[in-house]
Amino acid sequence: MTFDPRHNSRTLLDGPDRAPARAMLKAIGFKDEDLARPLVGVAHCWIEVMPCNINHRTLAERVKEGVRAAGGTPIEYNTIGISDGISMGTEGMKTSLVSREVVADSVELVARGHLFDGLVAISGCDKTIPGTVMALARLNIPGLMLYSGSTAFGEYEGRHLTIQDVFEAVGAYNVGKMPSEELRVIENCACPGAGACGGQFTANTMSTAFEMLGISPMGWNGVPATDTRKEEVAFESGKLVMELLRHGITPKQILTRNAFRNAIAGVMATGGSTNAVLHLIAVAKVVGVKLSLDDFDRISRKTPLLADLKPWGRFTAPDMYMAGGMPVVAKRLLDAGLLYADELTVTGKTIGEEALGARETPLQEVIMPLNRPLKPTGGMVILKGNLAPEGCVAKVAGHERMIHRGPARVFNREEDAFTAVKAGKIKAGDVIVIRYEGPKGGPGMREMLGVTGALGGAGLLDSVALMTDGRFSGATHGLMVGHVAPEAAAGGPIAALRNGDIVVLDIKKRRLDAELSAAEFKRRLRTWKPPAPRYKSGVMAKYARVVSSASEGAVTD
Repeated sequence: MTFDPRHNSRTLLDGPDRAPARAMLKAIGFKDEDLARPLVGVAHCWIEVMPCNINHRTLAERVKEGVRAAGGTPIEYNTIGISDGISMGTEGMKTSLVSREVVADSVELVARGHLFDGLVAISGCDKTIPGTVMALARLNIPGLMLYSGSTAFGEYEGRHLTIQDVFEAVGAYNVGKMPSEELRVIENCACPGAGACGGQFTANTMSTAFEMLGISPMGWNGVPATDTRKEEVAFESGKLVMELLRHGITPKQILTRNAFRNAIAGVMATGGSTNAVLHLIAVAKVVGVKLSLDDFDRISRKTPLLADLKPWGRFTAPDMYMAGGMPVVAKRLLDAGLLYADELTVTGKTIGEEALGARETPLQEVIMPLNRPLKPTGGMVILKGNLAPEGCVAKVAGHERMIHRGPARVFNREEDAFTAVKAGKIKAGDVIVIRYEGPKGGPGMREMLGVTGALGGAGLLDSVALMTDGRFSGATHGLMVGHVAPEAAAGGPIAALRNGDIVVLDIKKRRLDAELSAAEFKRRLRTWKPPAPRYKSGVMAKYARVVSSASEGAVTD
């Protein structure tokens, strides 16, 4: 049975009854011959507020050229984006995770409303990456996601800089370890141009994960934003979506349970962001694949950490690309017997075939060989215990502490914790607890890079721990535990903690506990009352009413 490349647009455009639709499209320049071809949406996230997405219009033009060259009619449209790096540490950061749902909804609505036959989604900043893939999965029309690329690294006194260095410089300045002049120099050179943050932070984590998942062409996402080859792969993406249309390959054929296992292995092997847990679970829910926190821990236990990437390692995303990129990581996993090699990708090849085509740069130092991994197991673990019955996520790449026991320092909002760090009130051994920052409580589950950056600048990352029902930026390192579920706003045990309670993080045992009895937890929670909603109307209130637990991906459908 052959697949009709115009499987949707025939209904929209063919026959006398559809003359009004054709008339309106002709008003903006389309001809009869354009409307006789498959309609391919080219969705992007251009917005004039961040470097991450600033090249999307340019890439969209090249994608459109590729679609036309392969016999389709491209139709460009855009959605929103929220910059985590800009909004971090403010009330505005609460909108970031909410934006993932808005991106998915808006990309889906335009394509569904206009009966597009295929879709190329261009993503950039953190939440646009999973948001566009969620839309592709919901629509289940032939399509792919192209990441617009990492920024180049900045340079200062022989060091390669990313936005992480600016956050940590703020911490150093606040405790008198750096003069204001040096802070300004770092601020001015850390982000040299277009592209998303340059470490294996959330954007690059999700970019690489989706190459492993097969919904992005292997190796194409890794091309940096300002590399001349980025426009070439954009053109090829336009041609490729037409091949997917001709063969009838849809996202649900690609997004299988084993494909998600490949994506998780890619995250673990590269020391990726804990946000991958939220986003991969969210995409899996769209296609009906059962994915749980336990899957992440199980795969992490057997996957070696191979890529030496910031925020905890030496290298940046452009360095990774120059070393050979994710195809090399996939080949390592294939050789280790850790890759489900028969899973289909949008290139029409299996992930195993893509791995066999890897081209590793001789003498590269970014991706370690299997016989010399950075660590024998992956970059994050899942903890459970009396503080997190549903689970929570800890990033273990880049530090050796496997256990921490200390008194809780409890804060009900991120700003209060930041003020305490800045004022020197956090001491070695403390466990910083930031609650009411979860999906419902925030609402929006803010990232805590301002706090963790301040801890780094103050020299406390190796001696304190931090736990939150919110999230962490992919630029975070140190013993940090996020996504604690159930969250405080839902009456989770974290709501019962008080200053001075002893908290124990045990990575090897996969435990997060307070040294409190079950009876004491019950007694405290009996008198607990949820705080009044911070937002009573608008998008934030709507989100807080419907969003699920972090352990279920913080989804709204």
